[in-house]
Amino acid sequence: MKLSKLWMLAAILLCGTALQAQTKRSDDFRAKYTLKEVVVMSRHNIRSPLSSGGAAYQRVTPHQWFKWSSPSSQLSLRGGVLETEMGQFFRQWVVSEGLLPDNYRPEGDEVLFYANSRQRTFATAKYFSAGFLPFANVEITHKLTEDKMDPVFTPQFTKMNDTYRQQVIDEIQAKNGGPQAWMEAQKPTLALMETILDMAHSPAAQNDTTHFWFDDTQIKIEKGDEPRMTGGYTLANSVADAMVLQCYESESTTAFGHELTADQWRAICGVKEVYDGLLFTTHAAAVNLANPLVSRIREELNRSDRKFMFLCGHDSNLASIGAALRFNYPETENAFELHTPIGSKLVFEKWNDGSEDYVAINLVYQAVSQLQGRTLLSPAVPPMVKPVTVEGLTPNSDGLYLLSDIDDRFAQAMAEYDAIDDAATSVKAISRPNAAKSAAIYNLQGQRLDSLQRGVNIVGGKKTIK
Repeated sequence: MKLSKLWMLAAILLCGTALQAQTKRSDDFRAKYTLKEVVVMSRHNIRSPLSSGGAAYQRVTPHQWFKWSSPSSQLSLRGGVLETEMGQFFRQWVVSEGLLPDNYRPEGDEVLFYANSRQRTFATAKYFSAGFLPFANVEITHKLTEDKMDPVFTPQFTKMNDTYRQQVIDEIQAKNGGPQAWMEAQKPTLALMETILDMAHSPAAQNDTTHFWFDDTQIKIEKGDEPRMTGGYTLANSVADAMVLQCYESESTTAFGHELTADQWRAICGVKEVYDGLLFTTHAAAVNLANPLVSRIREELNRSDRKFMFLCGHDSNLASIGAALRFNYPETENAFELHTPIGSKLVFEKWNDGSEDYVAINLVYQAVSQLQGRTLLSPAVPPMVKPVTVEGLTPNSDGLYLLSDIDDRFAQAMAEYDAIDDAATSVKAISRPNAAKSAAIYNLQGQRLDSLQRGVNIVGGKKTIK
């Protein structure tokens, strides 16, 4: 079932209100300030799930998943259309602000597109550029062969020592009451997902489980790698990801015969928020994970020859940049993801009043109705635009931060990274925030057991017969 026309109309009206408040500048504002540069840090648009064939997410339901328009992990056809529409909107915006002329063809270094070498990020940048600069065959800078991870966009630990690792683990343990408490809070949604999927009659039920468990969760903190989570919750995360992507791609809020409300979809996205939040949004981890992009964005904001810069990576990039710089991302409206929706853009606008440079920071994204309806975007029908605030800084009456203050914040994050000693480590790289995996015992109905019972038991995600 498609979103109701009433919901779509409400989303469009709210989008228009947000835009007028943040980026449709008044004549008085334009008389006072001139737009000098825009730096966009984008998440890729809609993709197919990250694995296919015998993927775990496919095994948890007896029903058929959506037939994707692209191979595993690649940008979908819808994602390409949506990104082109977003590029067209940005073109109209920068032309209206006098930053670039219409149908502009870049000269020198005035415009740069730089994407991670994954297909979904490169293709997102390419589609955006087609809408943004239709008269220019823009080259998308990428450093590696197709589907390799560029270190600039890889949220990995490049420095490590025992004391620092413990600091990261301590911050993870403190976040939302700790991993166990945060995951425990998702149990009603996990139960909802089990019902929607009809997990009890799935292929997984024949050999593994009918239940999403998380008692065996472990978090890996190791130099040269991204922070990683192992254990049962990774399955819940990948299934939630696939369900939400299917909702976007299929134009339907129904999942396997169950009509879901926007709040239920938002709760399913909340399962993913736990995974991403624990791994990428502690400040101690983020100053390490995001350092290459923090450095690059800072460099861009201090250039005088650049007019537009487009970087394309992943939600983990947006999450870690925000945590490193102590940005407060707004709680989204008309979206399922709470902070960094699919295709969302962290937008830095550099303005000048004749003597000082200022920065506005916004989160720009397409509402669910726009994703499903492939809405043509324009100043009259804009995407969602929400202001990003900066902890410890106060914007002026026009909603702008001094560039010097923002630059100091970037410098602080980079100094914190520089202060991390890179040394040999002796402690184990795995944290154990929950009970040991061997202690997790369930029956086939997903009920937690204190001990093995006669018949079939699920122990640590594996079927055991007593």
